[in-house]
Amino acid sequence: MRANGWLPTAATVVAGTLIAGAAHADIAAAKLAVDAAKAEGVVGEQADGYLGFVTGGADAAVKAAVAEINAGRSQVYAQAAAKNNVTPEAAAAAAFNSVISAKLKPGEFYRPVGGGWVRK
Repeated sequence: MRANGWLPTAATVVAGTLIAGAAHADIAAAKLAVDAAKAEGVVGEQADGYLGFVTGGADAAVKAAVAEINAGRSQVYAQAAAKNNVTPEAAAAAAFNSVISAKLKPGEFYRPVGGGWVRK
């Protein structure tokens, strides 16, 4: 599919929408909670484009923040998929590969396809 040229376009659409959506107050608060949880090693990024729990020790506020951000990502991936004639799963994976993984900070966790949690 990369040869068809959809991957960079999908990633660009996803990146632009993620940045634009972060201006909303609730999303900004959720992002702060998730960023703190990432720094603590409780939450990490997954190759499927969504946030996941590295440990089971997340409190209700962090769980709600993760759910809110993942719901927003789901909408973004669906929009990118429709625009680029791919599945939402392909758009989500493209976002992880080209946008999300590039933003991982040292010490944060991510989970590659078929693997366990890895610390960057």
